[in-house]
Amino acid sequence: MSVDFFVGLVRKCVEEAVERNVEEGVLLSGGLDTSILVALASRTRRLKAFTVALKGAPSPDVYYAELVARRFGVEHRLRVFSLEEALEAVPDVIRVLGVFDPMEVRNSIPIYIGLEYAAKHVGGVMTGDGADELFAGYSFLFDLGEDELEHKLRSMWRVMSFSSKPLGASLGVTVSQPYLDPKVVDCASRIPAGLKVKREGGTVWGKWILRKAFEDIMPREVAWRTKAPIEVGCGTCTLPEVLNEKVGDEEFSRKRRYYLENDGVELRDKEHLTYYEVYREIFGPPREAAKTPEGKTCPHCKAVVPIEAAYCKTCGSYPLPVVKNSKNKM
Repeated sequence: MSVDFFVGLVRKCVEEAVERNVEEGVLLSGGLDTSILVALASRTRRLKAFTVALKGAPSPDVYYAELVARRFGVEHRLRVFSLEEALEAVPDVIRVLGVFDPMEVRNSIPIYIGLEYAAKHVGGVMTGDGADELFAGYSFLFDLGEDELEHKLRSMWRVMSFSSKPLGASLGVTVSQPYLDPKVVDCASRIPAGLKVKREGGTVWGKWILRKAFEDIMPREVAWRTKAPIEVGCGTCTLPEVLNEKVGDEEFSRKRRYYLENDGVELRDKEHLTYYEVYREIFGPPREAAKTPEGKTCPHCKAVVPIEAAYCKTCGSYPLPVVKNSKNKM
């Protein structure tokens, strides 16, 4: 089958999925995935778009989100939050998600703040969840051969999860994920891996086919924008440095040793320590909070994780040892 066939297939599947899963709001980062949602939903809805940014930090999302909002004539609301507000959100995020993985917490803080803000204006929002997993948006996938890429993607699909749904539920706002519509998932499974990661113009692009499917209706600098993690786009990537300054070296060494000896938890840095102490106060040590009856034990925090998991959702450790045909050994 031709490239044009697959490009048309992706466009049709995503367009129909947005129609089925449309909401009156969207969390808009100005990246490819959420910008496509705005482009499609704005055809039939008076859409409200919400963007968040940490005050005083570089936030490239703001520029691109404003560009997209103007292009498609949607109401755009920017929520600039302070460092204090970011830190105040940490206990709520950890309580809802049950994790102290720094990357997960750091990325979920702006989602939580954005959903909290959106809930004051709309009853439901769309997110771009799933597009990177389905269409290979992550840079660590770019050097894989086609067979290896296909295998890696399918492994990711089995364990992928997103914080927006539980965070939205905790705030009373409906979260819709058009890219996780079963027909989009099925469509993505039929797209050759070589059309997901592909070189064009001297650059290797993830989500190549998704970009091609919608480049004619998008601003070019958005359609071909390099992927930026949530924390980079909104500015929460500065949190590790901030938390590093809040905790002294001697205090970190003492607490790190204590939690390793008493809880069996290895803490990598001061940000990890900060989130773990919040987690511990809510749930206790991970081995006491484990809810999964079967699985393998994370060697770094003693939480139970699924057998096939490559990383620990609780503490963020990666990679985990491969275990086959085994039950949890606590």
